[in-house]
Amino acid sequence: MHVEPFFDPATFTYSYVVVDEEARACAIIDSVLDYDAAAASTSYTGADRLVDYIRSQGLNLEWILETHVHADHLSAAPYLKQHLGGRIVIGSHVDIIQDTFGKVFHCGPEFARNGSQFDHLLQDGEQFKIGSLDALAIHTPGHTPACMSYRIGDALFVGDTLFMPDYGTARCDFPGGDARALYRSIHKLYEFPDETRVFLCHDYKAEGRDNYQCETSIGEQKRHNIHIHEQVSEEQFVQMRTERDAQLSMPALILPSVQVNMRAGQLPEPEENGIRYLKIPLDLF
Repeated sequence: MHVEPFFDPATFTYSYVVVDEEARACAIIDSVLDYDAAAASTSYTGADRLVDYIRSQGLNLEWILETHVHADHLSAAPYLKQHLGGRIVIGSHVDIIQDTFGKVFHCGPEFARNGSQFDHLLQDGEQFKIGSLDALAIHTPGHTPACMSYRIGDALFVGDTLFMPDYGTARCDFPGGDARALYRSIHKLYEFPDETRVFLCHDYKAEGRDNYQCETSIGEQKRHNIHIHEQVSEEQFVQMRTERDAQLSMPALILPSVQVNMRAGQLPEPEENGIRYLKIPLDLF
């Protein structure tokens, strides 16, 4: 198995191409659609890097995996499917996010709240293949109620559940977030062997560190994560996370991101004038 990371500096996001080198099959995890918030314009520079890499390596894209409905970047999943094929996949609890934010954005009855915008909804514990690689879906709620981690080969792809050990853990104050659930989800991941590789969705580069990083291990997280190492109790973690989250501002792209990503990355349909529009609820958050 080979893991090729792609970093988006605008959103501090890591996307991954996970490759079965023998079968020449692959999956993409957590893709990014370029979005200029000031101009409300989209582009495909980052997504095209993934397309070019997969084509240059002669790979067959089987899966376009999302770890959750992201609040900090827009997904490029439909664009990647259009150019490379593959199935767009997320965890089965996405319906909770769709119901919650369907109300926030006052979506009409035409917006399905059953996850049907995605090609497949993975259940907790569901097994699947990338070529001949064994993969496992692991429900890891806390940051959102629908977060899914993926164990592929000897590696875990954990979305926003964990950051680098020197940066800690994800926030839990979005609708449906739960610090206690996050603590338990992380301890579910800590049951994997210490040598298990851990690939992260984001790195914000902790103060004093010179470079961005995307890979750590279960052992490193258990020993050194500043928020949730082995000596931290559930009550200590919940108190820390609750106090810390109360001081955080909203992510800059949460409103455009969530209303696109809960639709599997599909942009709104053009209106009669040919222009697409996003909704921005005022004075709600």
